[in-house]
Amino acid sequence: QVQLVESGGGLVQSGGSLRRSCAASGLTFSNYDMHWYRQAPGKERKVVAVISKTGTAKNYADVVKGRFTISRDNVRNMVYLQMTSLQPEDTAVYYCNAFRVSTSIWGQGTQVTVSS
Repeated sequence: QVQLVESGGGLVQSGGSLRRSCAASGLTFSNYDMHWYRQAPGKERKVVAVISKTGTAKNYADVVKGRFTISRDNVRNMVYLQMTSLQPEDTAVYYCNAFRVSTSIWGQGTQVTVSS
C-alpha cells in the first residue's frame, strides 16, 4: 500500500520552530520529487518547498525562503520540513506530496498553528 504518513505538527508561539516529518512506504521513494504544501483556512493549497529525487535541488516559496528548510533521507524514505521563525500567517494544514510523471501521492495533512 502506497502511503505518506506525516508527523510533527502542532501549536507553537510566534518566532518558534517546528519540524515536520513525512514517512513514505509502498513506493520507490528515490524516484519521486517531494513537496511540502500548505493550505490556510479559506485559501487554496500552495507549494512551500520542493526537493529533487536526489536531494541536490531545492526550491522554496518566497514567503518561507530563509526560514524553512526541506531535506530528505532516501535510506529511511523520509522527507522533512524544518520551520523556523514561524509567524501566525504560517498557520495552515501542511501536506507532503510525492510526485513523478502521472503520479501524485498525498499525505493526510497535519495542522500547524502559530499563536501571536
